[in-house]
Amino acid sequence: MRRFLVLSVCVAILTGVAFGEEKTREQKVREDKDRVSRDGFWIYNDLPAAFEKARETGKPLLVALRCIPCEECVKLDDHLVDTDPVIRPLLEKFVCVRVVSTNGLDLSLFQYDTDQSFAMFMLNADRTIYGRFGTRSHRTEWLGDVSLKGLGKALQGALDLHAKYPANRDSLAGKTGAPLEFGSPEKYPALSDRFTDRLNYQGEVVKSCIHCHQIGDARRDYYRSKGQAIPEKLLYPFPHPRSQGLICDPQEMATLLDVTPDSVAARSGFQKGDRILSLNQQPLLSMADLQWVLNEADPDGAKLPAVVDRKGKTIEVVLSLPRGWRASDDIDWRASSWGLRRMVTGGLKLAPADDATRQRLKLSGDQMALKVEHVGQYGKHAVAKKAGFQKDDIIVSFDGQDDLTTSSKLLAYGATATRPGQRIAVTVLRNGKRMEKQLPMQD
Repeated sequence: MRRFLVLSVCVAILTGVAFGEEKTREQKVREDKDRVSRDGFWIYNDLPAAFEKARETGKPLLVALRCIPCEECVKLDDHLVDTDPVIRPLLEKFVCVRVVSTNGLDLSLFQYDTDQSFAMFMLNADRTIYGRFGTRSHRTEWLGDVSLKGLGKALQGALDLHAKYPANRDSLAGKTGAPLEFGSPEKYPALSDRFTDRLNYQGEVVKSCIHCHQIGDARRDYYRSKGQAIPEKLLYPFPHPRSQGLICDPQEMATLLDVTPDSVAARSGFQKGDRILSLNQQPLLSMADLQWVLNEADPDGAKLPAVVDRKGKTIEVVLSLPRGWRASDDIDWRASSWGLRRMVTGGLKLAPADDATRQRLKLSGDQMALKVEHVGQYGKHAVAKKAGFQKDDIIVSFDGQDDLTTSSKLLAYGATATRPGQRIAVTVLRNGKRMEKQLPMQD
């Protein structure tokens, strides 16, 4: 298989045009379609055709959702080779389809972390999901989340489940979520006047594409525009396992490299080296499968039964999630934080003040002290600028709350406790002087 076919699993080829000029987004999208369609191994952006072929052949489906062009997850290319001896034979056992936009995507079936630009689903032709692959927890770092070896093991795990189907159907039922607010992305009010259910290759194809992150943005906008609190599940989507102390090995299938001391996982009895075979009765093929179970767990607390392989012995453990457990996850790296900053901070990008700043301002280590790292300059992201906020201001209170010690906590508080049109009192320190500002909340 030529290099681009392997790359089509996870990455787009990024090359330059003549004289080293970078290709435009439009060129990258059109050339990706030409390359993959010409070779014929991957069905290109045609899910109905893929499902039909799977029904005809009896093979499982591999659906690769890949935003083109995206340069933030191209790093995985470092670990891909021209013909991978493990991945290639596995791919040939699937009906492989490459989906490069979410226009018209069936959200009753394809539910995943939309702050990613790469996600995989392994399914039966009857729409039963065997597993997911693809995890992201940082805008640029990726080594702790995905690997080619981990992908190979997830693919093999899906094939094993397919071989046992339908006897294992009941254990897979939980891998499909409840219907969302709308059936497909372009039906959300925030997107309906700009997009249709398909890409426009006859016109400006890039402008016609609904990107993954726009789904999450549209869902949050839907609640905010109605004057409702954004649900906690939407604020903290697909919690990373490490937020609960589960440090997973990206080379393996839901296997623990470590367990954070005094974490939820440690208190629940998980140990380093455990291979989590199932969680909440669902077989796990990857870290993404583990995230899916966490995503569906109650924000107010849950007890999730797990079966683990511990040094060759099968052990039963219960992951006991306390009330408010989702808030321990970091959302500041997510693309969705951009929209939340528009709503809650008027375009301010915040980060905890460093120790030197705290010492200079005589603030203890546990006091709220969020430094303004950037002030938005345009449109609704310039509201804080117009309200008088400046770069390097230190926010020590927001709407009377002085315990919002991270940007994630402040964004989550603002998205649940405030409503568009309100003006929130914010206390800042500027050059050591205490100031009171009024910050408008937005939709």
